[in-house]
Amino acid sequence: MERMHSEDRNQKPHRVSLCGRVISFQLSRVAAHRESDRVVSELSLCSLSFKQQDNIFLKANAAEVVISRKSSAHVDIVKCKCALDVQKRVITPFVLVMKSKKRSSFTYTLLTVSSANRLEPYIEFKLPYEMTGSVSILQGPTVLWSHAGGVFYTSLQAGEVIQIPIQISHSLMGELPLHKGQVFIVGLQKSAEEGFKDQSSGTARSQTLGYFVESGQVFDGTVILPHAYSCITQCILVLSAEDVDGVMKCSVVAATSKRQLVYFEHGIPKEACQLPFAAPKDIQVVNTGRNGLLFTISFDQGHVCAIWKETFQIASCWSGVSSVHVDDFLGFGTEQLLLVFEDQGASGHLLDNFLITDLCGTAYSRGQENEALKTPHLAQDNYLRTLQALESRLQSGLTELQELQGDLRVKERVLLQSVQALTDVVSDRKPALSQYEQEGLTALWDGDDESKDEAVDDKMQDMPAVSSKPQVDKLWHRIIEDRLVVGVISTTDSSIPVDSVSLSVLTEMGQRSTPAVIQTQSQVFWLPKPGPWSPSPPSTLSEPAAKRSKPHNAGRPNDANTCRLAVTTVTGLTPLLNSGGVKCPVMLHYVQRQESSALVNNPTPIVLHCGPILVDIQCNFQTQLLSSPKLKTDEVREDLLSLLAVLDHRVFLLDSPDHSLGDVDGWIQRTVGCERIEVSPQYLLFNSSGPSALMLFHWHQTTPFQGELSVHSRSQLQMLQFLDSLLGYLPASCSVQALKEPGGRGPAQMFSLTLEKEVLSLKDGVSSLLCGETADGERWSSAAVRQQESPEPGSAEKLQRCREEWDRDLERSRMRLSPLVDVGSYRRLSQSLSQVQLEVDKAALLETQRTLFSSGLL
Repeated sequence: MERMHSEDRNQKPHRVSLCGRVISFQLSRVAAHRESDRVVSELSLCSLSFKQQDNIFLKANAAEVVISRKSSAHVDIVKCKCALDVQKRVITPFVLVMKSKKRSSFTYTLLTVSSANRLEPYIEFKLPYEMTGSVSILQGPTVLWSHAGGVFYTSLQAGEVIQIPIQISHSLMGELPLHKGQVFIVGLQKSAEEGFKDQSSGTARSQTLGYFVESGQVFDGTVILPHAYSCITQCILVLSAEDVDGVMKCSVVAATSKRQLVYFEHGIPKEACQLPFAAPKDIQVVNTGRNGLLFTISFDQGHVCAIWKETFQIASCWSGVSSVHVDDFLGFGTEQLLLVFEDQGASGHLLDNFLITDLCGTAYSRGQENEALKTPHLAQDNYLRTLQALESRLQSGLTELQELQGDLRVKERVLLQSVQALTDVVSDRKPALSQYEQEGLTALWDGDDESKDEAVDDKMQDMPAVSSKPQVDKLWHRIIEDRLVVGVISTTDSSIPVDSVSLSVLTEMGQRSTPAVIQTQSQVFWLPKPGPWSPSPPSTLSEPAAKRSKPHNAGRPNDANTCRLAVTTVTGLTPLLNSGGVKCPVMLHYVQRQESSALVNNPTPIVLHCGPILVDIQCNFQTQLLSSPKLKTDEVREDLLSLLAVLDHRVFLLDSPDHSLGDVDGWIQRTVGCERIEVSPQYLLFNSSGPSALMLFHWHQTTPFQGELSVHSRSQLQMLQFLDSLLGYLPASCSVQALKEPGGRGPAQMFSLTLEKEVLSLKDGVSSLLCGETADGERWSSAAVRQQESPEPGSAEKLQRCREEWDRDLERSRMRLSPLVDVGSYRRLSQSLSQVQLEVDKAALLETQRTLFSSGLL
């Protein structure tokens, strides 16, 4: 057949990728014979492979097949996709072609590429209408589409076109990566009658349903997509799925019409990212190997963006893209992105304008303005740097693993001794237990009853002398739902670093019961001087040591170095459910900061008994804060500290480069309906129905265009709803970014703290070692004074003394450059500095990983 060279007779190519190759499908109208006017429609296939040396895609093989021999027939490619052929158990390219005559009857043919690279028909079906909505080709292969409010599908196993038995609006189609695979349809089902009945209340009954195509089973669609996202989701991708005791557990990523990419785990939103473009239509995953996973989102109008899965930050964006493909085009063993741009010219199947990249240092491009060809040598260098970072991480992990193994051996010995002691008690023998110092343990409780409290205090008084001991001002506790919050307000001085302060709670069921330590999580808040009280967030514990050593005006008015701290700890009520009333001793742990001369020694942990609390789980605590936030009492202050300890804390950075933010604090009060807490006016309380639904807000505006919003809440969905309302109030150009590790130390701050610790340790340790150098200098000076009598000028004695003075100066300079120090002191200093430098290396590795992830290099 003779091909007609008229450009308008060739349709735009459609492409898929498989096994590192690009497969292109193109419809064209060709003449049946050289001297014939009859025109037929032909579908051509071309397989392209990338050659790195020439930076070009070369044609591997080609094939053609005639779709229609009638010149009046309209032929078009509907969809092409690689899907699993369940009969052959291989992934194969499929292309769905439509042909119609007079636009009244539509015949659809699904063709596949055989192992001999030939186009063969797979299934064929007819429809009285044209597919205009979204069409999917999934495993089977199964063709799914929506029309007139219904969802239809067909496959070789079905043998006909079938409509699913449920009515679903805004349907989404996908497949679960299970062992046998499941093609599903999920969407929002809404009954018109029920919606009409509920119009008086302003609500419409609806539910999210799902449908399995193979089995015909209807299931709860919220296991895949939450109900609130069903009507705004444009496309979804199921990353993982498993059946746990008959319950489906899925990890899903979805792109919404609100220009958001949301990551769900088991139907709960975990991460969200603002998308740079509107109208998303497809999501793909790129596995770059050691560098992590990328989400690639395609949009209408030819826009594409890539987002890192680990950080959920945008890695790069492109425009003018015709198609996006994910495969190992370079043969590296990892996947890359292939972006085919729209201006391909008249080359047909061949690619003249493309970009291959993994956003990790490897890129091949052709036809681009900034055409940058990066050879595999640079990619290999990037891999070597990654390997070095991973080796450092592996060494650190091995060290921590050895420490954990040592702790495990100690626990096993303690358990064996406990069993032996129990056996001795039952046999009326005197148990022989080793001291806790021999096992490297710390005693939390030295007695079984209150009569031993004085002995505990006496033992603490016998410890090494310190400058002062924290004074416990008050001990309180609260029960909030299933959590027990214990708090201590103490007065201490600057010699105690607050980052070492923590609380532990013990249980004492009876007079002969041995106290058991409950697993807790502690937080520390600064308490300022008397006045308008506001707890500083736990992030203030990360202040540098030089700043923390400055005098504090809070606390005792007669001591400028004292400060007041509020230490809270949270634990579950499960260990306390065995009895109605439980007596729980509370212990305060801290580390005393030592003098500079003792830097080479390890700090000694100190335990302070704060007193007991009586927990009655049958007692219902009514907090004054929830009922009367306008009060200014100690109980309200304790309620606020308890809520700050229990609620999840997230910090969001609001940045509006074009317009001022406005009165965000006032908007929260007016729209959300919050009340200001008088004991701490910086906090706003939203109380709807109990602790599980309440929220705390703290707005800090740094500039008219930027500020930080702290949200304390236990409901992720409620927080997302609040942020959605806030975005409607903020300017369109305003961005909301979630700050990592709120209320704790970030990698950069930990790095700066460890560096400062290393500098201080080196400075003070070296100063203590060189204390003898001054005495040596004085001896040299005294020797020079004894020789003050100057001989006659020009004599031999004068010349000899000048030589001796010169030799002394040389020796003095040599000793200053290479001083002699005590071997024992130098060894202790080296050991201490090695530990400090190891902490610096760990912090530097964390900061480097964070920087590489945020920049897209790792």
